[in-house]
Amino acid sequence: MEVIDLAWWKLGLAALLILALAGTSYLARLGITRSLLIAALRTVIQLALIGLVLEVLFASSAFYWIALLALVMLLVAGREVVARQGRRLRGWWAFSIGTGAMFVSSFTVTILALTVVIGPEPWYAPQYAIPLLGMMLGNTMTGVSLSLDRLNDSVWRQRAVIENRLMLGQTWQQALEDIRRDAMRSGMMPSINAMAAAGIVSLPGMMTGQILAGSPPAVAVKYQILVMLIITVGTGFGALMAVSWGGRKLFDDRQRLRLDRLVKS
Repeated sequence: MEVIDLAWWKLGLAALLILALAGTSYLARLGITRSLLIAALRTVIQLALIGLVLEVLFASSAFYWIALLALVMLLVAGREVVARQGRRLRGWWAFSIGTGAMFVSSFTVTILALTVVIGPEPWYAPQYAIPLLGMMLGNTMTGVSLSLDRLNDSVWRQRAVIENRLMLGQTWQQALEDIRRDAMRSGMMPSINAMAAAGIVSLPGMMTGQILAGSPPAVAVKYQILVMLIITVGTGFGALMAVSWGGRKLFDDRQRLRLDRLVKS
């Protein structure tokens, strides 16, 4: 089955709907008009550019170009994690904790899926590796960002409670136990909700794309199940690591709460 191509002017019709939404949000004084338009413009430019890059990458299939693109994706995702936090750690820690958690979780799970489950030749074949890593990073980025944002905001709001617990002799892990648990739940909830609603409320993106491209629905379903399971695993471990590392940096070696390490973004 041949895929129906979309002319750019047809995509312009969809862009008109974004403009209509932006106008409505402006009249309703929601304060998101500028962000909405910038996000839509970034979507068009970034996806158009990545389309050109992927065409070249698919033609060459060189490992070092694939690794370079994966590194760029990771660094941009790390930057977005910092940008989405209401309060964040000072300096490079806000970037390094989120990026490190995504690197360990997303790259590990992606490589495992490529080498053990899917098994393309070579294992880093770009038509498999790049889309899979992109979905992993995108969802893990959301989970890590939500977890760190909830952690930092809760510590700031409950600083008096935490300091009282420390004075009663609790360790920083015990003083942060409830907050860390809530932060990890917050990061994992979108993935859990997506799995619970898949196939009933929504048809996930990868499955829809494969069906539109002409793949048999049974094959598309199996790939989508794989993707959703590994996304949840990556997001869960990413949130766990980010909250653990972030919580530790909020205390010094003498287990004193260091609120001076938090700044408002």
